[in-house]
Amino acid sequence: MKKKVLILSGSPRKGGNSDLLCDEFMRGAADAGNEVEKIRIADEKIGYCSACYCCRTSGGVCAKKDDMAKILQKMIDADVIVLASPVYFYSIAAQLKAVIDRTVARWTEVKNKEFYYIVTCADDEKESQERTLECFRGYADCVNGAKEMGVICGTGVYKPGEIKNTPAFSEAYEMGKSIH
Repeated sequence: MKKKVLILSGSPRKGGNSDLLCDEFMRGAADAGNEVEKIRIADEKIGYCSACYCCRTSGGVCAKKDDMAKILQKMIDADVIVLASPVYFYSIAAQLKAVIDRTVARWTEVKNKEFYYIVTCADDEKESQERTLECFRGYADCVNGAKEMGVICGTGVYKPGEIKNTPAFSEAYEMGKSIH
């Protein structure tokens, strides 16, 4: 069965290591016959949640008029959501955190999703990625019916493109290809 796969690339660097893993994941998922879309969050206009809660009295319509409404609808419509980020001070990049926070407008509609996580860091230790993964898992814990399906960790990569010389690069393709 063909699935709708939405990849949210939180890398601020186009062609950065986590962004390249998103491309490989996307290639694998498409080769498996899925409908796949990647959104580079840095290319979108997304403001931060200001906790005004206008969304609670307006049927889920956010007071901020930016690109988040279309992204949130795509998250609601997706079967699979891939969250990808480089490690920034042991957490996720601000761009992706803003997206996660802004789902508050319709968060109960983001349900029954398969989640995959992609994390990269300059450090050689996978332990350095644990808090980043916990941010992703914390969000998924708030999504009714969420299932974690896979994690790709690219360690020891700093300069754009270094990920191509690691096992994570082929793992991303294979994990994407495994979606059915």
